[in-house]
Amino acid sequence: MSVSEENASAAPNPITPEAVNAAVEAALAAAAAASTTAELKQARGEHVGDGSTIARLNARMREVPKELKAETGKLMGQARGRLEGAFKGREAELAVQEAAERLVAETVDVTEAPVRRTGGSRHPLAQLQDEVSDVFVGMGWEVAEGPEIEHEWFNFDALGFDPDHPARAMQDTFFIEPAERHLLLRTHTSPVQIRSLLGENLTNTRLPVYVVAPGKTYRTDELDATHTPVFSQIEGIAIDRGLTMAHLRGTLEHFARQMFGEAAEIRLRPNFFPFTEPSAEMDVWQPNAKGGARWVEWGGCGMVDPNVLLAAGIDPDEYQGFAFGMGIERTLQFRHDINDMRDMVEGDVRFNRQFGGLV
Repeated sequence: MSVSEENASAAPNPITPEAVNAAVEAALAAAAAASTTAELKQARGEHVGDGSTIARLNARMREVPKELKAETGKLMGQARGRLEGAFKGREAELAVQEAAERLVAETVDVTEAPVRRTGGSRHPLAQLQDEVSDVFVGMGWEVAEGPEIEHEWFNFDALGFDPDHPARAMQDTFFIEPAERHLLLRTHTSPVQIRSLLGENLTNTRLPVYVVAPGKTYRTDELDATHTPVFSQIEGIAIDRGLTMAHLRGTLEHFARQMFGEAAEIRLRPNFFPFTEPSAEMDVWQPNAKGGARWVEWGGCGMVDPNVLLAAGIDPDEYQGFAFGMGIERTLQFRHDINDMRDMVEGDVRFNRQFGGLV
């Protein structure tokens, strides 16, 4: 019996060359049609993966008659090798193509002027000034403002400064020429208090008055680690019936705890100011200060002098009041252990960034 007669009498082969060629051609077409490596990966799974036609044909090798296994196995091996080579070649082509496209998309023109935009923030002093104002607004006080170029009467006379007081000298105060106009750059925000007593900048009736006045002030100091010719103050004045030093102390203790924490305390030391009587220097106890807890001088305060009330047309027998003032820069220094005040005014953004927008 011839070989052809033996094959004819054997069981039929479930894997035909036609089926294999059809599966190969479909896979090659899918590989050629893929325009990205992602599409090629999908085509590989559909035409070479476990659920593909070529994989199902290969799984039927166990059904192939024994005498046809060698021939069929060779057919399947050649088909799978052809597909593997085709997919690898197409993958290499697409990888080169995509790399070239990325280079074009990511091209940087080094001759073009760069655009640098960094997120900005308000200066820590401005943020702290708003925080201080919010503390007093929370207590029902008003925030008032006034001109930075002020008349000498508001800055000195109405506050009880004698005509020969050292603060009026040109070595301490910036006067605006000509001198006979009596204009100057305010040396404190106390003029805003006087204007408030006269009924300016207030939304409610003239009396009683509970006002804080934040803002810039000017003195002829040299710029060094502890002084600056331009600095910020927060001053407050309360005028009402029956106010005493006890009200002043309670107000300042609450303020100190809002600034430095619940463990903060204050103490008052006798002093002299032309516009308050009695007067005191105020120290604040900083339990968390760098180097250990300590007392630090924070500002001045006292009961409003009756002459100041009279200058504003207020009867001191009917109304009493207290006033206080401290520097915003000193407050920032105490809160963050800043040793050199120049850091606050020299415009180095690294100083601002360390606060992260918070003070």
